[in-house]
Amino acid sequence: MTAEARTSPARRRPAPGRPVPVSTYRLQLSADLTFDDAARHVPYLADLGVTHLYLSPILRAAPGSTHGYDVVDHQEVSPDLGGRAGLDRLVAAAHEAGLGVVVDVVPNHVAVPTPAWHNRAD
Repeated sequence: MTAEARTSPARRRPAPGRPVPVSTYRLQLSADLTFDDAARHVPYLADLGVTHLYLSPILRAAPGSTHGYDVVDHQEVSPDLGGRAGLDRLVAAAHEAGLGVVVDVVPNHVAVPTPAWHNRAD
């Protein structure tokens, strides 16, 4: 890819037919606010005029994590948040209400939990 293509304003725009996030609402997911809990708030957020839910990290984090940025397995949606099935329910609820979903992906964030065996060995 050329330097011009990397810095082109078109590169930063969603693909044709994809909505542009205009009004995001960030949800700090945790054991106290799971995917299913968040799904129950979707109608209210849609009424507020939110266009997209912005989800904090959703991958398996160190035990007891309150923020999700201390990822221990980049291949598993957090069971503490409701796992893949819970994420699918939240996304379905959001889409039914006309909302998009943005996920905070943190591929370079990892944890050194105690015990260390919580980290995936890949």
